[in-house]
Amino acid sequence: MRSELVSGLRGRRITIVEVGPRDGLQNERARVTTSDKVAFVNKLSAAHLPVIEVTAFVSPKWVPQMADAAEVFAGIAKVPDIRYTALVPNLTGLDRALEAGLREVAIFAAASETFSRKNINQSIGDSLVEYARVCDSALAAGVRVRAYVSTAFGCPYEGAVPPAAVADVAASLVDMGAFEVAVSDTIGVAHPGQIPVVLEAVLERVPLDRIALHFHDTRGTALANVLTALSLGVTTFDASAGGLGGCPYAPGAAGNLATDDLIYLLDGLGIDTGVSLSNLSEASAFIAERLDHPLPSRYAQAVTGRRPGSAS
Repeated sequence: MRSELVSGLRGRRITIVEVGPRDGLQNERARVTTSDKVAFVNKLSAAHLPVIEVTAFVSPKWVPQMADAAEVFAGIAKVPDIRYTALVPNLTGLDRALEAGLREVAIFAAASETFSRKNINQSIGDSLVEYARVCDSALAAGVRVRAYVSTAFGCPYEGAVPPAAVADVAASLVDMGAFEVAVSDTIGVAHPGQIPVVLEAVLERVPLDRIALHFHDTRGTALANVLTALSLGVTTFDASAGGLGGCPYAPGAAGNLATDDLIYLLDGLGIDTGVSLSNLSEASAFIAERLDHPLPSRYAQAVTGRRPGSAS
């Protein structure tokens, strides 16, 4: 017999946005080759992830791991019905993405002023002006724009972030043309008690079907946050294969919500994602062999018999 949580989602499908190739790899110390990145994305495609954030068209000076963005996107096998996207920080990045043939891009703004200035050297207001230009140019070229709101549940510099500030930024991004906004727990401080409070503020300004959630598992609460969000009707979640993507503001912490753990949870609840967990495990195992540490995903650990700190 289904619980109230699952019965409330009957007939609805959960969409997973796979961010491992970008958010997951961008902070990795081990340099991953272009061919391995291409193979990783292709394995994620074989797992039927509906959306894959392939790379980021950012300055190689600041993010060396993403220097081969165009080559990676050119090399992957594009599967029909899978959306392939990439992060762009400005018009220069958008131009590179358009030249590479992207049909969807992502932009990112912060909900806390200090983080915005330290992360992209711009105030929140200035960043939104730039992103409005990016949206205008992308939409004129027939390219869809997704958006992130960073530090939505807490800032490494300012601490607590007012939900109203998160709602303001989210609404601005949707108003300028973003089709969806991922409310993001950048440093992994969110807990189930926060989810309804932040979502309530955002939902006053943005429709539920245009909201996604992006959790990190720094404090081990990511799956609990997902369960809370499911009960509130959220149906799109970002996740990273194997839990790739340790937070640079919390050294040694776990990375993004692991796609493997999320799919295992949703499969157990009988919620449809269309993702093959066995194929996903193959993708996670593949990229793990290219890194200098085990993956933090609990499911990946169970499948391989490895735990963080063990020999790889």
